Amino acid sequence: MELNEFIQNFAEQFDESVSLAADTVYSDLDEWSSMTSLAVIAMVDDEYDVQITSADFSECKTVGELFERVKELKK
Repeated sequence: MELNEFIQNFAEQFDESVSLAADTVYSDLDEWSSMTSLAVIAMVDDEYDVQITSADFSECKTVGELFERVKELKK
């Protein structure tokens, strides 16, 4: 599991093109919504076979932190 791949998969969940990095605070993005969070949850389940929760979004602030959480749960 690679960070760059995760960032690309994360970015694909938005209706519009967004530029993301590991330190991007996703909740600060104008495009971020509850629908986007559901899309990210589905993407993580499909791509990485990991179930994340709304609590994971609350605990993680950046795309990189969420990536690390998914990696922890994948083990």
